Amino acid sequence: MSNAPHAVVLAGGEGTRLRPLTNSLPKPMLPVIGIPCIKYSIESLKSAGVQDIHLACGYLPDDLVSCLDDSELGVNLDFTIEEEPAGTAGAVKLLEDKLSDTFIVTSGDVLADVDMRALLDDHKKSNALVTIALTEVDKPTEFGIVGLDSTGRIERFKEKPKQEEVFSNLINAGIYVLEKEVLNYIPQDEKYDFSKNLFPLLLETGKHLQGSKLQGLWKDIGRPSDLLEANLKMAERKGTTGNRCGATCSGKIVSSDFMGNGCEIVGPCYLGREAVIGNNSHLTSCIIGENCIVGKDANLSRVMSRQNCTIGDDCNLENVILGKECKISSGLSLNNAVLGDFSKL
Repeated sequence: MSNAPHAVVLAGGEGTRLRPLTNSLPKPMLPVIGIPCIKYSIESLKSAGVQDIHLACGYLPDDLVSCLDDSELGVNLDFTIEEEPAGTAGAVKLLEDKLSDTFIVTSGDVLADVDMRALLDDHKKSNALVTIALTEVDKPTEFGIVGLDSTGRIERFKEKPKQEEVFSNLINAGIYVLEKEVLNYIPQDEKYDFSKNLFPLLLETGKHLQGSKLQGLWKDIGRPSDLLEANLKMAERKGTTGNRCGATCSGKIVSSDFMGNGCEIVGPCYLGREAVIGNNSHLTSCIIGENCIVGKDANLSRVMSRQNCTIGDDCNLENVILGKECKISSGLSLNNAVLGDFSKL
């Protein structure tokens, strides 16, 4: 077995809070500036020297298999399909015979454009059994928070604390470096989770769990508003400034070839390949998929559309997310809406 660490990417969730966007698409496949979210995790692992990546799939696995190609990504992919949900730790236990002595576990359904190499280095320096990647959030009550001592060793956990129970704004980011020994603590044939079951058990028995702050961009995409925010953050991170394709642009823009003569675009924004933005239309903080058409005199703010959508003339849309091939009639005003694939209004 190679000395290079293996990785497990957990990609089995149904993404129920994201429906109807996930009715026909697994959550890890949702696009972030035109790229399936899971590919950011894979690229981060590849940059850290990981070559062997095991994908634990569950919901709509065929879509993941058809999308992810070894030769294109430059890594070795091994797909495992769970017949029954095994939990985050249980899914990794099923791969026990395939894993290296030190390995990484990450989630395919969060945006993780991060420095995995730094996480591995922190793990080796601390000689911990487990290193948990941590990130700071504004609303820790929605996550599992972690308390550290002065050396970064983990002292306590609290899952989704009440406001009066919050002792840290550092949360478990769902990315771990583990020594293979930890798999001995995971029961066979039982649904078992890292954060709910395994890590509290290891802490109670005095095992060394280390915390390491992530470097890079991490964003949960659990709800439609989170998905939009993840796209806008990545557009800000990857975008450039300057007018293009006939459009007057300000702020950071990520774009391919699109048609934008006579329109105004205020970033952060993403414009997919062959998108058409009509004359005198205004887009602010928008994510427009490939082959989409936005009519003339439209006003869009915080709108995300997947591919092949049509938004008519004189539309006013704010905080709207569209699945693929949606059609919005001319003159329509729409606020705070999420529409599934092929919707027509």
